[in-house]
Amino acid sequence: MATPLVNKKQINLAMLGMVDGNGHPYSWSAICNGYNVEEMAKCPFATIPDYLGEQPKDTLQIPNVNVTHVWCDDPKDTIKVAKASLIPNPVEKATDVIGKVDAVVVATDKGWEHVERCRPFIEAGVPVFIDKPMCDNEEDLQTFVKWHKEGKKFMSSSSMRFNTGLSKLRESTEHLGNIKYATITTPKTWERYGIHALEGIYAIVGPGFVSVRNTGDEKRNIVHIKHSKGFDVVVTAIYDMFGSFGKVMICGDKGHEFAESGGAYYSFRAQLEAYIEYLRTGVMPFDFNETIELMKIITGGIQSRNEGGREIMLDEIKVD
Repeated sequence: MATPLVNKKQINLAMLGMVDGNGHPYSWSAICNGYNVEEMAKCPFATIPDYLGEQPKDTLQIPNVNVTHVWCDDPKDTIKVAKASLIPNPVEKATDVIGKVDAVVVATDKGWEHVERCRPFIEAGVPVFIDKPMCDNEEDLQTFVKWHKEGKKFMSSSSMRFNTGLSKLRESTEHLGNIKYATITTPKTWERYGIHALEGIYAIVGPGFVSVRNTGDEKRNIVHIKHSKGFDVVVTAIYDMFGSFGKVMICGDKGHEFAESGGAYYSFRAQLEAYIEYLRTGVMPFDFNETIELMKIITGGIQSRNEGGREIMLDEIKVD
């Protein structure tokens, strides 16, 4: 349990890192701060100014939360994000924010980088939110588990855990009877976007997965995951399948239901609000064991693909 910031009315965050294909520093900062319309129009991720522009300006900002510092991998991006998302303090090094903010957000989605991106803040006792996936290999997972056992302050999730389009299925699947099969789709890579699909379905069916098998390749990942309750899940992550993000089918012995992800803004906002609640209360919004299980599936999916589609038992991936 993290030491909560219960006596802090105002929480100040640093937004750290930006990698190719991921514009979260723009959008997540704007959800906290508001934004400059003219500068945000220059954002290279066109969907961001579009969905921000759909929100009433008086409801956009999270109360008593501000992104006060920003650092991006490219110094030019640091300045662009600061101008667009009203961040007063662009910094030259990520570690410059230590001692100046209450918590940080590592806004990058390359899991293999996250241990080293997070290490200075974890070791300094600064709470960290880590964009999905937390990691994608056994060694880094062991490091995060060690930090968790030591009481270090961090959490990680996909926004799909909070997606409004899947909320009905998250609330209940009883009308479907016993689940027999589920599937979900995503574009892009298993390494970076597989967790979106996984966590979206995981929040519906719950923990208890036992094995993973990836019979695809680096651009066409077809991932079969078995659950201890006797049902199967197939996650399809095809690199250029951009028309099929977050399409979900749940099939039971009494019925089936199709759902589509929706509302990126609301998912991101709910994800950030969950982190803020964690900072204020010290209570995780979900059990860290769920994150461990999800990272084992991500790791196992890569390992299986590299081993020609071998079924990987999750207990092969050691975390102690």
